[in-house]
Amino acid sequence: MYCSIGGAAVLRRRHLSLLIPSANRAAAAVPLILLLVSAGALFTTLWPRDVRAVSDTDSLDVKVESGGGVRATARVLFPAKPEVIQSMLADYPRWPELFEVHMRVADLNIHEGVATIDLRITHALMPGEHRLVTDSRVLPDGGLVTDLKGGDFKRYHRIWKLRPTGEGNQTSADFDLTVELDSLTPDWLIAVVMRQELEAHFRIVKRKALERSRR
Repeated sequence: MYCSIGGAAVLRRRHLSLLIPSANRAAAAVPLILLLVSAGALFTTLWPRDVRAVSDTDSLDVKVESGGGVRATARVLFPAKPEVIQSMLADYPRWPELFEVHMRVADLNIHEGVATIDLRITHALMPGEHRLVTDSRVLPDGGLVTDLKGGDFKRYHRIWKLRPTGEGNQTSADFDLTVELDSLTPDWLIAVVMRQELEAHFRIVKRKALERSRR
């Protein structure tokens, strides 16, 4: 009986030695495991909402660029006049309030109509706090253009174009964003997460725009 138990134990140890990698491999695999766990959590918690997040009057397309990076284009109907949406987009110190992603404005400088914003972003796909420095300027016909100036991103280019619609108390907005991270995170995963976060962003802007227009 003792021999059979001891033999089984030896077999189990041999079996486990084949399944468990070395300490170095295990340590190297931790970031990948955490990434996959995070991705799974995002899919399970956010994907069902994806189906119903964009209303019938909105459209959103997110795709991976062939040369690298992710591009998102959208047309969004906001329940407020263009000047209300414009004032929110150009309210740079309060940008973090328009997103679910945790971020803070570390520095802001406005000179000759160009706002240089130093954002610090904390995100599950990018461990630690990352820096995004951009220049933003208001478009003459309504809207905002934002371009990368520095930080931890390879590319960042965003355009909002606004125009009145309906009886003038609504805004039709065209949105275009291209992002490329300086990260090992695959673009397909960034695209999935970007879609969810943009939908949340649009919902927040809609809610706050409606609140402002009722004042």
